[in-house]
Amino acid sequence: MFELISALCLVAVLEGLFLFVTPRGWKRAVEQLHALPDRQLRVIGAIVVGLGLLSLWWVRGS
Repeated sequence: MFELISALCLVAVLEGLFLFVTPRGWKRAVEQLHALPDRQLRVIGAIVVGLGLLSLWWVRGS
């Protein structure tokens, strides 16, 4: 449970850094994402989840 909370905190830190460092770039990225169809966003989300799981598996050494 501690690892899950730590991971969520790290996500918050990384997202906060993007907003802090490049707020204008972040806004443009969100506008571009808003223009995409839902199906394409789902595909992108699935790819990101898959890459995240593969990376986690690789980092954890299994």
